[in-house]
Amino acid sequence: MSKKKVWFITGASKGMGLEITKAVLSNGDKVIATSRNTHKLIDKIEEHEGNLLPIKLDITNEKNVKNAILKGIYEFGQIDVVVNNAGYNLLGNIEEISDAEFRKTMDVNIFAMTHIIRNVLPHLRKQKSGHIINTASIMGYMSYPANGSYSASKYAVIGLSEALAQEVAPFGIKVTILAPGTFRTNFMNEDTLNVSENKIDTYNLNKQVEQFTGFDGKQLGNPKKLAEVVIKLVEMPNPPLHLPLGSDSYNAILEVRKNEKEEMEQWKALSLSTDFEQK
Repeated sequence: MSKKKVWFITGASKGMGLEITKAVLSNGDKVIATSRNTHKLIDKIEEHEGNLLPIKLDITNEKNVKNAILKGIYEFGQIDVVVNNAGYNLLGNIEEISDAEFRKTMDVNIFAMTHIIRNVLPHLRKQKSGHIINTASIMGYMSYPANGSYSASKYAVIGLSEALAQEVAPFGIKVTILAPGTFRTNFMNEDTLNVSENKIDTYNLNKQVEQFTGFDGKQLGNPKKLAEVVIKLVEMPNPPLHLPLGSDSYNAILEVRKNEKEEMEQWKALSLSTDFEQK
């Protein structure tokens, strides 16, 4: 029987974060569950037998992040798995979004993630083990109109995680990047969607929002099954670095890679023309 683990999960009160939290507790592990709304989280967790530590946390505040990690370690003794799940999505074409709106997307999706990684790594290095699971997206491998700021943040998650995996491997720490496709959460719900305040008629952002929210309730992905996969990941001796989740994500990323290869071959001569002449 495998040793029980302590998990640190962000965005744990709803969507994929909530399902992962429930699955981890059902597995008998302990969870340091962070959220802006811990009351909502507690209401949704029926039984946890003392294995749940809810912490109200603004992950964009690094001092609070550090304190939450220390509190979790004080309570449960260690942290074995970190799931950076919390995220923020903004719909708006690049010309429409303000600097403040773009920065908020990056603050939540990339800088807050970095706060957590930076403050948990000393503990993981000391124990010479750990698994950091960073949530990117299908839109970290491709983008769509009005999703530029979100995609930019998720591309950044992938680049950061690829470097991180190489940096921490010598300490026995694993890294996995999740790339979910469309999952049936409130992510595409018009009531929770963030839309840029500035709207330029030419782009017809309202129509783009309508198309986006039109997928709500029809997404292919099952969040409960995603949670089951995450549980399996942490038991693997050699987990994947990149893991698309959902047939839509898997197939779309493969198609993107195929098209990229074809484009690179088409322009290969131009690419290679910038080298110094070999003597």
